[in-house]
Amino acid sequence: MGLEFIEGNEAIARGALKAGCTFFAGYPITPASTILQHMIEMLPAQGGIAIQAEDEIASIGFCIGASMAGSRAMTATSGPGISLYSENIGLAMIGETPLVIVNVQRQGPATGSATKGADGDVCFTRWVTSGGLPIIALCPATVAEAYALTIHAFNFAERYRTPVFLLSNKEISMTREAVDLDLVTVPPPVERRRPENGAWSLPHQFDRPEEIPPFVEFGGEHVTRFTTSTHDKGAVLTADPELTQEMIDHYIAKIEAAADDIALFRHDPQDGAETLVISYGVTSRAAGLAVRKARSGGAKVASLVLQTLYPVPEKAIRAAMRGMRRIVVPEMNMGQYRFEIERLAPKSAEVIGVNKMDTTLLSPTEILREGTLA
Repeated sequence: MGLEFIEGNEAIARGALKAGCTFFAGYPITPASTILQHMIEMLPAQGGIAIQAEDEIASIGFCIGASMAGSRAMTATSGPGISLYSENIGLAMIGETPLVIVNVQRQGPATGSATKGADGDVCFTRWVTSGGLPIIALCPATVAEAYALTIHAFNFAERYRTPVFLLSNKEISMTREAVDLDLVTVPPPVERRRPENGAWSLPHQFDRPEEIPPFVEFGGEHVTRFTTSTHDKGAVLTADPELTQEMIDHYIAKIEAAADDIALFRHDPQDGAETLVISYGVTSRAAGLAVRKARSGGAKVASLVLQTLYPVPEKAIRAAMRGMRRIVVPEMNMGQYRFEIERLAPKSAEVIGVNKMDTTLLSPTEILREGTLA
C-alpha cells in the first residue's frame, strides 16, 4: 500500500478487515460515523456484510447474533451509543460472545460536545453493565496503533470469548496522519476454539474456571443454546446458587488469568528517575513530549504508556513504579484512571493528576507545569 494519509477511523476499519472481520453493524454518531461509512464501502467487497441498523440497540444485537453464528463481528459508536449498548454488552458477556466494540470517545456527559474529544468513558467502560465482571479495553494513541490494536482486539475477543472494547478518541479517529500500514507490526489472527473433530460440547463447557469453552455456533451441525439469563454450562436457566457462582467465577477467572497476556504497554525508564509519567491514548503523545523536554532540562523522568487499560496491567505498573516518589497521571477527564494508579502506588509515592475536560487537548506545557516535571 505504501505511505497513506488516513484518519484513525479508516485505520480501525482497515484493521478489522485485516483481522478477518466478516460482519459489521452500526448507527451514525459523531465521531464514530466514518467507521460505519468505511465498513459499508469496504466489507462487502471482501465477502462480508455491513449494515446501518435502525439504532444502536439493534446494531449490537445484530453483531451478537452474527458472532454466535460464527462471524467475526464489530460495531462502533460513541458515548451515548455505549449507554444504549449496555444491556446487550451484558448479554455478550454472559453468552461468552466474541465481539469488538469501538467507542470513539467524545466530550460528555449526555450529548455533550459531539465534535470534541475526551477520555470520559474510561470508568464507564469498565463498569458498563450490571454484575461488575472484568472487561478487556485497549486504547490507541496514533493512527498506526488504531490499526494494530483493532487486530489485537479481534484476537482477544476470539481467544477469550468475550466482548473487547477499543477506546479511541475523536482526536485520533478524525485526525489524518501519514502511515504505511504495511510497516505496522500486527499479530497473526487467532481463531476461536471449536470442539475437536466436529464433536458437540456444552455451550459453556469448562473443567477449570479459567478455561475458555469451545465455541459451538448457531446454524451448524449441532443444536446449541444461548440465553441472557443466569444459566449453567449447558446454557440452561438455573436458580441454583452453587451453579450460579461457578459461572460467575468462570467469567472472572478467564480474564484475570490472562491479564499478563493481554497487557500491552511501552515502558521508557531512566536511570535515577524518581518521577514516572503514566499515560494512555492521545494524551500520551503530549506526555511523551513533556518527558523529553524535562529530560533535556536535566530532570530524570520515566514514562509508561498503557495500550491495555483493562484488565489493569498491574505487573507492568508496579514494576514501573518501583523506586518512584512522584507519579504523574495526565488524562482528558477529571481523573478516572488515576484511581487504578492510586490503588497500586506505594504509600511513599505521591500521585498527581493532570486533568481537564474543557474540550481541548492537554499540552506538554500543562503536563510539565502541573506535574512538576521540571
